[in-house]
Parts: sequence; structure tokens; C-alpha cells
Amino acid sequence: MSKFKSNQLGLRVLVIGTSGSGKSTFAERLSRDAGIAHLELDLINWRPGWYDRSKEETDAFLADVDQATSQKDWVLAGNYSVTRPIVLPRVTHLVWMDLPLWLVMAQVIPRSIRRAASKDTDVFEGCREDWPRLIRADHPIRWALSTHHSRKHKYVAAADRIEAQGGQVLRCTTRYDIEQARQSLVALARSRSAA
Repeated sequence: MSKFKSNQLGLRVLVIGTSGSGKSTFAERLSRDAGIAHLELDLINWRPGWYDRSKEETDAFLADVDQATSQKDWVLAGNYSVTRPIVLPRVTHLVWMDLPLWLVMAQVIPRSIRRAASKDTDVFEGCREDWPRLIRADHPIRWALSTHHSRKHKYVAAADRIEAQGGQVLRCTTRYDIEQARQSLVALARSRSAA
């Protein structure tokens, strides 16, 4: 029997996948529809001027992640491997956005262009997308293209760990799968709150 059947632990959903796969969008919708906290690793990490806390002040970043994920119910979007020792043991459900590369690119390219064209909108506070960033190696377009296949083994390892600790893995390879995963988790959250 799964050790996650109890309502004590709550519903703790980690959403992983390559840049542009729809992690944040999924997490926002699930949070709203299920009535659970929405946590975004990028929001915890990035500071004005694209200051990367996960690299520059790792201990403080991890302390903030630890505090955020200490809540009973949450959905967390993000792939920061440095957070896995804290986050993975707490996860009850893993949603893996494993979309084909063509679909990821169809999502990440227009999003990046919209952001670069918008002169008044920050991606994160004090962090603007601009045209020169689009050609950087760490930009989401290039990152998605270069890591889509190579990072799958890390996602498989995370999925194996979640299953080994009694959690559930929802691997989404289509938009239909994504919607089914969201509906399933919303129904679970509602049934737990009614219990």
C-alpha cells in the first residue's frame, strides 16, 4: 500500500519538463482549479538583472525552497537539480511534461518572441527578455533544443524515485495527456478536501 494514501501529507505535485513544455501554465491552472499553493522555482530563484540565486547564493535559495515546500499542499514547477534532495522526498505526484520537440518549439518560440517584443513586461521582477538574449546558449529556445533529449535520463530517474517512494507519475506526451493529468489531480484535491 502506498505511504501517500493518508491526507496528512497532502497533495504535493512537482511539474518537470524541458523549457517551453508548459510547466508553469500547468502549475498555475492546477493551483487555481485545485485550490492549492502555486510555487515557481524560477520566481524563487531569479532576481533583477537575471541574478541567479541557485548559483550565486545556493544556501539561501535552498532554504527558501525548503520553506516553500514545507506546506501541506502545493504544485511546484521547475527543474533545478540542486533542489531535488529537498523536493523529491516530499512529492506525492510527479507530472512529467514529455512533449515531442516540435511541440515544445511551437510553444517556446512564440512565447520568447512575445516577451522580447514587449518592452514593458518583466519575465520576473527586474528580468526582461530582449532580442540579444534570444541567441544566448542559456536562453529557453536554445536550452530546449539542446537538452530536450539529453535530460530525459534525469526525468526518468526522478520518476523512478517518486514511484519507489509510493508516489504517482503522470507522464504527459500530448496536450490531451496534460489535460487528463490536470483533471485527475483536481478531482483528487477536491475529494481530499471533502473528506
